[in-house]
Amino acid sequence: MRPKPLSGFPEFLPNGRIVEQAVLDSLRQTFELHGFASVETRAVETMDALTRKGDITKEVYVVRRLHADPAGAASGDDLGLHFDLTVPFARYVQENAGHLAFPFRRYQIQKVWRGERPQEGRYREFCQADIDIVGENTLAAHHDIEVAVVMLEALERLHTEFELPPVVMHVNNRKLAEGFYRGLGVEDHMAVLQRVDKLDKIGPDAVRALLVDELGMSGEAADKCLALATIQSADTSFVERVRALGVEHPLLEEGLVSLAEVVTAAAAAVPGRLVADLKIARGLDYYTGTVYETEMAGFESLGSICSGGRYDALATDGKRTWPGVGISVGVTRILAPLIARGQLVASRSVPTCVLVAVDAEETRGAALGVAAQLRARGIPTEVAPKADKFGKQIRYADRRGIPYVWFSDGSVKDIRSGEQVAADPTIWTPPAADLRPGVGTGE
Repeated sequence: MRPKPLSGFPEFLPNGRIVEQAVLDSLRQTFELHGFASVETRAVETMDALTRKGDITKEVYVVRRLHADPAGAASGDDLGLHFDLTVPFARYVQENAGHLAFPFRRYQIQKVWRGERPQEGRYREFCQADIDIVGENTLAAHHDIEVAVVMLEALERLHTEFELPPVVMHVNNRKLAEGFYRGLGVEDHMAVLQRVDKLDKIGPDAVRALLVDELGMSGEAADKCLALATIQSADTSFVERVRALGVEHPLLEEGLVSLAEVVTAAAAAVPGRLVADLKIARGLDYYTGTVYETEMAGFESLGSICSGGRYDALATDGKRTWPGVGISVGVTRILAPLIARGQLVASRSVPTCVLVAVDAEETRGAALGVAAQLRARGIPTEVAPKADKFGKQIRYADRRGIPYVWFSDGSVKDIRSGEQVAADPTIWTPPAADLRPGVGTGE
């Protein structure tokens, strides 16, 4: 019986996997160029840790042994698969603080799990790539700028190297929003943020109704909240537009200054890739300062493919606090639609560059020796599985996308052009573009 696929758990064919690995390698290289160290955390966390910040209880997959003691839940031993990489990283920092040098710069590329309704761009199992900078008790504000620039550089490299669509990062500041709401006399600023966060989904009229009917705001105050959320600019002109709304609060001024610094620095480092967007809220309540969301051109329907923010108290042991700032890119969210549509492909589905032909099974040893010489020089090579006629061996290579066939007479053939030349396995090298599969658009 044919297995029934599970929706929301994407699996790539070899061609797509080559694309994914190339993208992950590019991200790693950019992160490491900026001094971020790699860590990996366990797949599970306690349910207490997973649910203490933000309302994500419905999305967590609970993990329990088939014959687990029913009393385990009561004793607090319930485990869940992590739904992001920030919560486990906070626990990791707290447990290993004595062995880390602060500010600690880490990147983390791992699978995460969420019990969402599967749809394009939203999956139950997917790969994320995070960068975070964490301090001990304090963390300088300039790191808010740094993580945005590093992530935008990483995404710009994917655009230039692999022709992924370009992105625009939308940035706001929780202090700006909170200060604005407090200036209006609002006490529960998180309640306002959570409703403004729905603006793109339900529209301004519905958000206004929520603010007035559920939170008891006056129509004038609700209108000012909506006016704030409509402000967007690629430069610092947003500052005067906010001040023109006539709301004052010290926290609002602090947020305006911080956001203006991020916008100015990004405009110089990655021009055209970051805008101030004052409707960005981020639903999780552990964010305390700068917040980021990112759209990919032509795929705005996917929502944010890269998001994060500043968190000043995600991890604490009562004596010390570890503030941080980080951004996460949903690698699977980006790649799965592009790969499925054939818009991002590898030049071949195997890493093999050369197939060594076999004259007869009795001479397979000689073919294996040639392959070993080529591999010793970093050339991905395999030996033909059967001593068929050379025409069949060439067709085998062609079906798999292998560009070169090596013959026992000491010659190598480019089966795409038909050119065949004498070659020595100790010195022959293919063109750099053929050594590894390339990745690009399917056009």
